[in-house]
Amino acid sequence: MKKRDTRILLVDDEPDILEIIGYNLSSEGYQVITAENGVEAIAQSKKQKPHLIILDVMMPEMDGIEACEKIRAIPELSETVITFLTARGEDYSQVAGFEAGADDYITKPIKPKVLISKVKALLRRFKETSEEDSLIKIGNLTINREEYKILKGKQEIILPRKEFELLALLASKPGKVFKREDILDRVWGNEVVVGGRTIDVHIRKLREKIGDERFKTVKGVGYKFVV
Repeated sequence: MKKRDTRILLVDDEPDILEIIGYNLSSEGYQVITAENGVEAIAQSKKQKPHLIILDVMMPEMDGIEACEKIRAIPELSETVITFLTARGEDYSQVAGFEAGADDYITKPIKPKVLISKVKALLRRFKETSEEDSLIKIGNLTINREEYKILKGKQEIILPRKEFELLALLASKPGKVFKREDILDRVWGNEVVVGGRTIDVHIRKLREKIGDERFKTVKGVGYKFVV
């Protein structure tokens, strides 16, 4: 991923911070998008799909913690790396930030060279996550997310989009129980209003095509993929 193709969303209600940090990031060749509060951050995230979000904590209208939680609920931004900007001594913000889904935090004030080094490390994390998640191999099953292809041994299996996304989600973390509400949010999102029965139907179809033994129902909770 080249720098000129890398989008960084910088969110802070202080114009000086936006100007100084934005200038340093732009000078390194990154595409910098700015927002002044949490509401703008969510809107820009949906529109620009940034690779990295640098998010201030204390902001008007909507703080960084709430904004982070809402951004983390957007399926297409699941791989985006989020780091908080926190003032020294705001330990509570760091804890709350991680609980909200942040990947890291940057303590301000920060020297430009240190900031750039930190950003490069965070973007490497995005690249590694993206590459790792694009191809899932479990036993004789290979799931290629980029090409929407599934191989069971040498046999190619064609799945409708939602069945594919549901399978890829469950298989991304074998053994983990995905709650029904999480599945609905990450696979269907805000596209349509669907009920839990929709998941059951898709799981039944996947059992027929992939193998009944691969999927386990956890009553009252959700489903998991079995190795």
